[in-house]
Amino acid sequence: MLRIAVQSKGRLYDETMLLLEEAGIKLEKGKRILLLSAKEFPVEVLFLRDDDIPQSVADGVADIGIVGENEYVEKGEEARLVKRLGFSKCRLSLAIPKDEKYENLTWFEGKTIATSYPKILNAFLDKNGIKAEPHVISGSVEIAPGIGLADAIFDIVSSGSTLVSNRLKEVEVVMKSEALLIANKGLSEEKQAVLDELLFRFQAVQEAEGKKYVLLNAPKEKMKEIIEVLPGMKSPTITPLADENWVSVQSVIAEKQFWEIIGKLKSLGAEGILVLPIEKMIL
Repeated sequence: MLRIAVQSKGRLYDETMLLLEEAGIKLEKGKRILLLSAKEFPVEVLFLRDDDIPQSVADGVADIGIVGENEYVEKGEEARLVKRLGFSKCRLSLAIPKDEKYENLTWFEGKTIATSYPKILNAFLDKNGIKAEPHVISGSVEIAPGIGLADAIFDIVSSGSTLVSNRLKEVEVVMKSEALLIANKGLSEEKQAVLDELLFRFQAVQEAEGKKYVLLNAPKEKMKEIIEVLPGMKSPTITPLADENWVSVQSVIAEKQFWEIIGKLKSLGAEGILVLPIEKMIL
């Protein structure tokens, strides 16, 4: 049984649980809300605080974990980075009161900076030769300047709306963060095999993100131009139709290019265009 540590609440929790569900990991609902077993797959999920996950994986309390890169770097635990998962993206940034004039990092010289990430902050300040005093706060960092606890903050920024509501402005991005899959360095062969299967499923889910399956009918004489528009994964699938002057074409296109590509296909004479969602894609 492979035990995976997951954040117990928040955006990372929501996106992690969606990924597990799409990967076919269905959890048994029960009274033991901190530890749930999956149905028909040798995985159990342990729900923890985000800042406890790196240590729990390093110590072997959990075999693997899904955690924000910010917590992984801050804790510095001996856990193996297995895969960047590409969701729950944010950044760790320095922010100051909105009305302050800011030109460069020297503004922070001698200042007090409220943060929950003193290790990352100190490394950044040392690298840039800035002497400032971190003031460690476990939560609600953004209110520190407003109540006189600090001159500035160093915290997670996603949309920036929290900064705006606290009359702060982001002035320096120190690092970017996303969800990571980490693992204990001493996994047994049996547990590594389960992890490999889980990684295969995650990859199939993520390959399908932002892609559409397109079927269309097109004039045979326009196939060269259509293939240039629709490269697909390797090349489009082309099937003859009853009318020898027409063919059926199947391909995969990226969502962000969808309308541009569809417009080009229509201009080349494509008809009967059918667009389908893709749940999984195995390359």
